[in-house]
Amino acid sequence: MKKLMLVAASVVMAAGVTGVAQAGDAVAGQAKYATCVGCHGAEGQGQAIFPAVAGKDQDYLVDVLNQYRAGEDVGPNAAMMKPHAMNLSDEDIADLAAYMNSLE
Repeated sequence: MKKLMLVAASVVMAAGVTGVAQAGDAVAGQAKYATCVGCHGAEGQGQAIFPAVAGKDQDYLVDVLNQYRAGEDVGPNAAMMKPHAMNLSDEDIADLAAYMNSLE
């Protein structure tokens, strides 16, 4: 019984560790953001039909980028965003979100 409890606790702990969102590295995200500048602007201020991303909540940005990466339609620009997001890793998304959040 004691071994079963230890195994169960290990599984729960492992699941919790993998479910934790990455904090992201804004410096690494800045390099990745170079491909976003054409639409979202150098400072993330947005332009024309493209929304501002500067200062947005990191969790929100991670969620939206994950949805695009999964091929989901999120807003009117989904068709343009999905191809950009499809090759992003979890780390890339966390880094981009940290960088965009740091913009003012």
